[in-house]
Amino acid sequence: MGKLDGKVAIVSGGARGQGEAEVRMFVEEGAKVVFGDVLDEEGQTVAKDIGDDAVYQHLDVTKAADWAAIVKTAQERFGDVTVLVNNAGILKIASLESVTLEDYMAVISVNQVGCFLGMQAVVPSMKAAGGGSIINTSSTNGFIGLPSTLAYTASKFAVRGMTKVAAIELGHSGIRVNSVHPGGIDTAMVRLPEFPDLDPNAIYAMYPIPRIGRPEEIAKLMVFLASDDSSFSTGAEFLADGGMLAGHPIPGME
Repeated sequence: MGKLDGKVAIVSGGARGQGEAEVRMFVEEGAKVVFGDVLDEEGQTVAKDIGDDAVYQHLDVTKAADWAAIVKTAQERFGDVTVLVNNAGILKIASLESVTLEDYMAVISVNQVGCFLGMQAVVPSMKAAGGGSIINTSSTNGFIGLPSTLAYTASKFAVRGMTKVAAIELGHSGIRVNSVHPGGIDTAMVRLPEFPDLDPNAIYAMYPIPRIGRPEEIAKLMVFLASDDSSFSTGAEFLADGGMLAGHPIPGME
């Protein structure tokens, strides 16, 4: 018996990395999953590998029509949606002085507007199902700023705030809304071409858990929030950051 038996989930950004891990683990735990991405070849490969319990569909999270289409697919294939994971996100590295408006708005459009459109799209289906769980992927950048991540940090603070408003508005309809705040996770998004020789683990060596995180570690948290095990949690922030935000380590005083 799986923790997500009977659940119908939509996952954005599910073709690789953290999203792919979530899709695979959701199916392992009994959910039926429709997942979207703009990386069609990768997404179709993942769906074929998983089998009939996972369906891939092209999803540009910045387009309301794409969201309406993926909700319709989920309803037609599996029934009303009971879980949404807003996972899709992009990162562009640039300082305040150098970031272009085009790049800034690209990050906001995917990370912030995409989250808004996803929540809005699934609400009628979740209400018809009698409730559900919306999980919005923010970041430790939803709590603190890091140099050269102005747009990304702005978007992740916004996701954190939108989550709380949605939780207040939707709670009486049986819909829970929570945000997840990963630290560094070993995915293609953080392996930046600007730093080809950088050891991902080296960045996190100072923290209580001195390594980069793994996608499946976040997927396990997503399963908890999608399941009835988290039935009394809404409007909350769930950190999975290896202790990054616990405080500032002082070398020699560990």
